[in-house]
Amino acid sequence: MFIYSLPLFFTHIGLASPLDLLIIFMALFVVLFISSLFGGENPQKQSSDNYLFAAWNGSVPLRWVFWPFFLILNACLYAADTLVKIGLFTVSSWDDVHLMLLLPTVWWTTAVWRCSPNSSLSVWAACARLLTISVFFEYGLKLLIRIDYPRIFFGCEELLLDYSSCF
Repeated sequence: MFIYSLPLFFTHIGLASPLDLLIIFMALFVVLFISSLFGGENPQKQSSDNYLFAAWNGSVPLRWVFWPFFLILNACLYAADTLVKIGLFTVSSWDDVHLMLLLPTVWWTTAVWRCSPNSSLSVWAACARLLTISVFFEYGLKLLIRIDYPRIFFGCEELLLDYSSCF
């Protein structure tokens, strides 16, 4: 997450400085931490045989919802970005990967927010919620790069079949 998009954001786009984003990130963390303190307890519900349904309902410990999908999502995003940088993916393929990951990301965000009271400390709940919000910020950055700055990220001079996507 943010391996390719954040450096482009700071060097070429420049809508905010690293200090600005750090202040926003920390303020959002404080708000999420305070809200997790007063969020109330979510007692462990009956465990279901289906992991996806149990996570959706909030009856799974937070670590079992957050970490598997976070690692898989970041591996997929890194692989897609690296393949585009190398020139093995076209712009359309990159769009397809991000579109395919969008619905599971929405599921994951909902599951993390519902399972966050099941964490041992409120700090972990706030961190997990902050990282789910950060994924959507990453998606927003990639959409901005895709629409307004495609020539910076994609090797448009090497793309013969998908050259129109760089305009």
